[in-house]
Amino acid sequence: MDRLIDGYRRFRVETWPRERARFEELAERGQSPKTMVIACSDSRVDPQMIFSAAPGELFVVRNVANLIPPYMPDAAFHGTSAALEFAVRVLKVERVLVLGHALCGGVAALLNGAPPEAQDFVAGWISIAKEARERVLRCEPAERQEVGEHEAVRISLRNIMTFPWVAEAVAEGRLTLHGAHFGVATGKLVLLGEDGEFHPAS
Repeated sequence: MDRLIDGYRRFRVETWPRERARFEELAERGQSPKTMVIACSDSRVDPQMIFSAAPGELFVVRNVANLIPPYMPDAAFHGTSAALEFAVRVLKVERVLVLGHALCGGVAALLNGAPPEAQDFVAGWISIAKEARERVLRCEPAERQEVGEHEAVRISLRNIMTFPWVAEAVAEGRLTLHGAHFGVATGKLVLLGEDGEFHPAS
């Protein structure tokens, strides 16, 4: 905890004076981000840092393996779906980006099985991407992790279109959907193109 408080003190001394006006405006007017990012909880992949975004620019939800479940409006708890609903229907974001990344532990769990200590929730959660598992395992062993990470992004983008108010917004041109993959070791971003393949960001 001491490290966090030290970081907060630096924020107050270095960042707050520079960003104070922005925070005061955000407090007064509320947030109106144009972009929602659905990213992995992995501590090495920070969307705000990757995209050099300022406070108020990105509406971010992070979960294991950056997965979007299918539309299931029931009595269960749906954190990612709730964030998506708020972003699209209340904040009216203009784009949703699913951001995958290299060395994803959630994808590794999908391909190799969740760790014994992570059976209560992780095992069930990653089953969202189970349709990709057999296809990925047919690839060469050295390729499987990255192919699985790419497939997780594609599956999330397919699932997001099962939400009727997302599909409606896309059809009316009010919302665009995007996929990307970040290389932790390289710092490079690739974008999912209209051809269904990933290409370096220009």
